[in-house]
Amino acid sequence: MSARLTGVFRAAALAALLPLAACQSPTDASDTLDVDDFVDATVTPTRAVAVAATDGKTYRVVRGNNQPDDILPYDWFTQFDVTFVINGNALDDSVALDFPVTVTAATGKVQQASGGIVTPPTGGDVEHYESVIARTSGSTIAAINGAVTITFQVWYDLPNLRKESLITEQVTFKDAEGTQFTKSVDIIVEP
Repeated sequence: MSARLTGVFRAAALAALLPLAACQSPTDASDTLDVDDFVDATVTPTRAVAVAATDGKTYRVVRGNNQPDDILPYDWFTQFDVTFVINGNALDDSVALDFPVTVTAATGKVQQASGGIVTPPTGGDVEHYESVIARTSGSTIAAINGAVTITFQVWYDLPNLRKESLITEQVTFKDAEGTQFTKSVDIIVEP
């Protein structure tokens, strides 16, 4: 291929990439807000404390190969409150929530961690956990600055046998027009 033809292809490729570079501009006020911009979450206590689980709650480990499953007690238990508030950014044109907003689901995940840094188990081991809602102040946020407080109870067992962990609760909301969004909240469990 001649040098002249190669130069034409390079120029065409550069011209094709220039519009893409414009897409990488910093965010401006017209961009869609992230859920963290219009839903605030406060965890109480700010760092959870786990205690030995003494209520007999168990989990199943499937062994397979015609071996009986193991039924084991959870090692640790913790409880904390998360208060969700929808702030004034929800009225921004890029969000435009319609009230009331309803909590539709909540799921939790527990991971081995040190100081909030996840340290995944190795060798095929897994974390075992169960997260439930113990109580809630309600399921509906009626207006801006309205709040819902949810008390979560979490039982867990980690391969490293420690109680220090990172719990992530994901709560899904739906507004009056059916728009859904999910807020994730990380809770550090003290060593």
